[in-house]
This record gives sequence, C-alpha cells and structure tokens, in this order.
Amino acid sequence: MTADANRDIVRTAFEGWQAGTTSVADLFAPDMVWRIEGHSLVCGEYPTAQDFLEQVLAPFGARFSEGERFCPVNIRSVLADGDTVAVIWDGRGICNDGLPYENSYAWILQLRDGKVIDGTAFFDSISFNDLWQRVTP
Repeated sequence: MTADANRDIVRTAFEGWQAGTTSVADLFAPDMVWRIEGHSLVCGEYPTAQDFLEQVLAPFGARFSEGERFCPVNIRSVLADGDTVAVIWDGRGICNDGLPYENSYAWILQLRDGKVIDGTAFFDSISFNDLWQRVTP
C-alpha cells in the first residue's frame, strides 16, 4: 500500500474513534507488537494485540466507564512514509472519579494490509500514572 493509503486508513480510524463510531482496536492486526516507551506503569512491550488490549486498553477504558469516554479531541498531525504512519494527537475523558484526564500522544504505526503490525506510543507518564493509580477500573 502507498504512504497516502496508509495515512488515510489511520486518519479514518482516528476520526471514527473521535466520533465514537469505531474502536481504535479495529486497526490492530492480531499479531501486532505494541511498545509503550518511557517510565509509565504500563511501559514495556506487548507481543500481541490481545495482550495489549487485556493489559492496557481494557483497564484504561474501564477508568472512564462512569464518566465521559476517553477519545482523541485533537488530531494534530498524521504523517506517513511508506508503511509507517505517525499520529500526534491529544486525548481527553472524564474519569470515574469525576476528574478529567488529558494527555498528548505520539503513536508510530507500521501497517501491513491496512492493519497495524507494530506500534510504539509516547505520552506523558506523570499524567498517565496519576490516572492509573487514582482511578479504579
């Protein structure tokens, strides 16, 4: 696939997530490897989409189940080079404790056949760790 096609796939997935019509997980290939860089409580490598969903995304989402769902509120940039797409975005949601969680992210995604096979995430670990420790899923 071309860089433009990959960029369009990712942009469409993020716009659907933002609108609440699709899940970002729909973009993940089952054999995807996901890495979270930095020093957050969830940093490390997740060898499959299922591992990433069970250990990070599901407990993360559960921290918003009684509030306003977390989603992208600003997609700053979607850049593509061949099979790699970088997305810079800001996310926000209201947590189960009634307080907002806001963070900015950079995701670098390698695609194959329209699905993410390798992902790396960067974000503010201090804000994330506060959420992870403060709010019960």
